[in-house]
Order: sequence, then C-alpha cells, then structure tokens
Amino acid sequence: MNMSRSSGVLLHPTSLPGSGTCGSLGKEALHFLNVLHDSGQRLWQILPMNPPGFGFSPYQSISAFAGNPLLIDLPELVLTGLLSDIEDSPPPAESPAQVDYEATSRKNRMACLNAFRSFRHRGGLKSESYRRFIEDHHYWLDDFALFCAIRNELGGIGWQEWPSGLRDRDPDTLGRFAVDHGDSMEFVRFQQYLFFTQWDAVKLAASARGIGIIGDLPIFVSHDSADVWSHREMFRLDPSGKPLAVSGVPPDYFSDDGQKWGNPLYRWDRMADADYSWWVHRFRTLLKLVDVIRLDHFRGFVQFWEIPRESDTARNGEWRDGPGMHFFKSILRQLGELSIIAEDLGVITPDVESLRDALGFPGMKILQFAFGSGPDNPYLPDRYTDRCVVYTGTHDNDTTVGWHRKLSADPQANRETLEHLANVLGHSPQEINWDLIQLAVRSEAVWSIFPVQDLLGMGSSARMNHPGRSTGNWMWRMKSFREFETEIPRLKRLCGETGRL
Repeated sequence: MNMSRSSGVLLHPTSLPGSGTCGSLGKEALHFLNVLHDSGQRLWQILPMNPPGFGFSPYQSISAFAGNPLLIDLPELVLTGLLSDIEDSPPPAESPAQVDYEATSRKNRMACLNAFRSFRHRGGLKSESYRRFIEDHHYWLDDFALFCAIRNELGGIGWQEWPSGLRDRDPDTLGRFAVDHGDSMEFVRFQQYLFFTQWDAVKLAASARGIGIIGDLPIFVSHDSADVWSHREMFRLDPSGKPLAVSGVPPDYFSDDGQKWGNPLYRWDRMADADYSWWVHRFRTLLKLVDVIRLDHFRGFVQFWEIPRESDTARNGEWRDGPGMHFFKSILRQLGELSIIAEDLGVITPDVESLRDALGFPGMKILQFAFGSGPDNPYLPDRYTDRCVVYTGTHDNDTTVGWHRKLSADPQANRETLEHLANVLGHSPQEINWDLIQLAVRSEAVWSIFPVQDLLGMGSSARMNHPGRSTGNWMWRMKSFREFETEIPRLKRLCGETGRL
C-alpha cells in the first residue's frame, strides 16, 4: 500500500455495535467503513482476527492462520438462504456494553451447524468456490480442522493431555480419527470458509472506499495451538511437548514485574533450514485479509526475552538473539515488497533501530508516552519524521481521557508530566482526547491512528486491554455509531487542515 500522509481509526471488529452479543462482519462493518469514508479517513486498523484463546485474547489463539468464527455474521447466512431464521431475543436499542464471548460461541456454533447442514444438502461442499478455498488454504487448514475436531471430542483439553497417539501425531491413529470424525473436520473447514468469504466482502468494500486495512501479526503463538501441535520441531519443547522456556518482556511501562506471555519460543535454526516456510505461509495468509501488517514485537526478531518455564514472573529472563536481517531477506525474497509497520515500543536498542531503518519499515510513536521525561523523549511530536506512525494510544494503553484523569487525580506526584503536557500543548488541556489527536495529525508522522475510544472521549471503562492482567480484557464494545457520526465534521476539518484527507 502506498504510504502517503493520511489518518485512520483503530477498532477491532468484535467492538462493532449491533444487536448480537459480539461485533460481526455484517452491515455494521460496512456502516463503519462509510463513517470512515465520510470523515476522510483512509485507514482502518484491527487486532488479530484469529480465534481468541485464553482470556479471549486474540494474541493467544489456537491458530496463527484461522479466522475467528465468532465474527461470522448470522443475518448474512439468512440472506444467502443457509439459515431460515436466527433464534434471538428482540434487539436492544443499543449494543451491549461488552462482548459476551461465551454466549456468542454457543449461538454461532449452533447457527453455523444448521447452515452447514443446509450447505451440504445443497451440494455446496462440491462447489467450485468451496473447493478453491480448501485448496488455497491447504497448508494449514487440514491440520487445524483435525486439531479442532480432536479438541472438541476430548472436551477442550490441551493437546499435551491427549492420548499419546493423538498427542504425538501417530499417522495410523490420526487416520482412524479423521475417518471417524470427518463431519466434524468438514464443519471446521466450513466455518473458516464463511469467515474468509464474509471478510473478503468487507475488504472489497473498504477498497472501493479507498480505505486500507492494517492487520496485526503477533510474533508468538499459543502453546495450545494447532501450529505447535502440528509443527513441534519448530518450537523449543522438551520430549513431552512442554516449553523449555517461554516468551515475555522484562519490566517496563506496563508492568513492574514484566510480562510473562507464556508462548513457546521458536527454533530459529530449524526455521531457517526450511527457508522460513511457515512464516512465508503465515504472511501470505494474512495478506489475503489486510493491506498493511503491524508486525508485533519487532524487537523479538533481533533479541527476545527468554523466561524459565517455572518462573513466576518475567523478571528472571534474559535476552537471546533472534534471526535478524536473515529472516527478513528470506521473507522479502519470497513474497516481494511488503507494507509493514514495526511495533518498536518498549526498550529499543540501536541494533533494533538499525534493522527497522535498513528495511524501511516505519516505527510507532505513542503520544501518551511523550510527557514528563525531558526534551529528548522520542515520543514528543516535534521529534517525528515521516517514517513513523503516531497513535494517541493503542489497545494496550488506557484511553487518553482515562490516562489524563489518573494523572490529574494526583497532581503533586505527576506535576512534571502535567506541566510538560501543558507546555507542549501551549495551554491547559481542554478536551485532552482532541488535544492529543490534534498533536498527532499536525505532526510529521506519515500516518496518524486514533482508537475510536479517543475520538469519543471515553474513560477507562472503555479500555481494551490491561497488559499483565489475564481476565476482563478484549470485551469493550461500541453502543452505537451515533456519537462517532457527530464527530465527522470536526475530524474531517482537522484532517483537511493537516493534509491527511
């Protein structure tokens, strides 16, 4: 995607409004694209769209390739005749304030099962579009379908606890299971077909409106995933399949103890021997869905934080060398030029900056990090070049209003930060969310991105994620588009004044 001066909005599809218990890829997604277009925005940034895992996190998915079936729009299945109706209570006047993942999972699974029976009865499994989908995604889809069918049959327990023949992928055992549970596997493929088909329609609509989609590629994958189960040789595991060490980051802005993510670490030497084939397929699959990739934890490709498996916190880890330029040369040789934003937050060393700059990837700037640490703070807007993307905050930050309220609640302790903020703004904060939005759009950064919560001036209750906290995340949801639509003239005028329309 051509990187010209523009702006956009961060909103994950689960947070879209609507009458159901979770945002979906239906009419609300298309309405959101219309709102973006009407306000002169050219970018829509989303989080990973893989099936959410532990704590409903999209960064702890059971697959690095599969789409989230909770996003499948059920009314669309009625329109296409795969469902006769949807059992549902009357829609509320506004969306529920939070996503109900468990209710959505139950409802969507039952509706998709009914749609699957209808699709199969019509001969859809033999249709050209379905068979082409299966062929296009053959690299990961069969293993994922088998993984899900086994997991469902065994009550959802992790693959480490499966009977040895299934756990260790004995060919005869897997073959017998596949024969006995062929329908279950086909249903998983069908759900993925629905997701990718519906998202294709959304992406086509975005392109028609001149809107590029920024997707997220997490660097690590969950241990309890089809990827680790089917590619154990690529991960640092002991003979029983347990991680030898796990991923995370040392103490930082978000956590005094660091963050122990718990993902298994890669065997980069074996991945290199295979010319990073798994990564090539992963990039290629995501690029079917998005125009630009936000490459999560870019630092980890230079050095990653290795934490002993038994450690209670991330404090006891140490840095280990990643694959560096060798990895990216291989990826770019096989896939060609890529549009990538390097997530370069946290403790960034000169070798990380050198790799980012050598590759020509823009980094990220977060305005909430800019104040209180002196004039050399790299997040101050007057230090930006046009090779960066600026955010008021990200999904990991508090909302801008919530952030400022916490600072203001103890003005003595935060005096230096508050004074610096007022000096940079040139006045005491009036509407702190719009104050930072203006700093972002007037900066030299090539792209400016705002979480929709900041455009709406929402407080901490609208925060998407608390890093280091395992529950209560990823649940925030818009109630309606009405408040956003009232901000269209203001946002469009501001972007017009700063050359970002």
